[in-house]
Amino acid sequence: MKTAAVIASLALAPATGLVAPAAPTRPASALMARQPITGGNWKMNPTSLEDARELAKSVAAAAGSSAAEGIVFPPYPFIGPVGEIIKDTKLNLGSQSIFFEDKGAYTGAVSASMVKSLGVKYVLAGHSERRTLFKDNDAAINKKVLKIIEGGMIPVLCIGETKEEFDANLCESVCAIQLAKDLAGVSAADVKTMIIAYEPVWAIGTGLVCPSETAQKVHKFLRGKLSEMYDQATADAVRIQYGGSVTPDSVDELMSMPDIDGCLVGGASLDGEKFGRILNFN
Repeated sequence: MKTAAVIASLALAPATGLVAPAAPTRPASALMARQPITGGNWKMNPTSLEDARELAKSVAAAAGSSAAEGIVFPPYPFIGPVGEIIKDTKLNLGSQSIFFEDKGAYTGAVSASMVKSLGVKYVLAGHSERRTLFKDNDAAINKKVLKIIEGGMIPVLCIGETKEEFDANLCESVCAIQLAKDLAGVSAADVKTMIIAYEPVWAIGTGLVCPSETAQKVHKFLRGKLSEMYDQATADAVRIQYGGSVTPDSVDELMSMPDIDGCLVGGASLDGEKFGRILNFN
């Protein structure tokens, strides 16, 4: 994989628009090949351990017999207790981030081995709020991705463009550069099992909506970029989530798209009934 060459070629590529025609519905073969996977990112919620336990119970009950794989990403202090509640359910335990060093004088940081010891299977890396609020750059995100894999867990790599980049028709270029930088040194075998989450920053908690056909166009582009970076078999195996104000009202149309393999849910994951409906999409 020649990351530098990929980035250089992107800088010279013309920008393309994102107004897409209606996408075909997801064929049954795609569903069989890639099991849908949806994650609930609780962010800095709820505000107490008691509330976190109640939310975990509600989400676990609402998940039911969902055909989709589910993940919950509670805040660090609640990972252990939430893990105990969901351990015998269909839900998997996730962590919202980790630091890329193993141990040492890093006040406030949490290592991969710490969350692994609590039963975590999936870890977010590159979420837009980590990129913007906490200044995680692509070099740091790449180190996190490699450390998560080294620790025996699965990265959920988040990428996406800002409103300004979207309006300038830079979505594909921005996402491809992030993909190339954040996956530097990651093998095809590891990429096949990880999750990519496309989250247009401008559609997260803003009330702005990314049309499902536009999201499908970006997902298809990302799968094509992965085939260039690795090979077609790897690209076909990767599950790509959509994240950006997903609700029970929007999930069915999103999940009908052939390259959208699940959702990364924010606000709606704090309501067991809503998250259960998203997991059990039609």
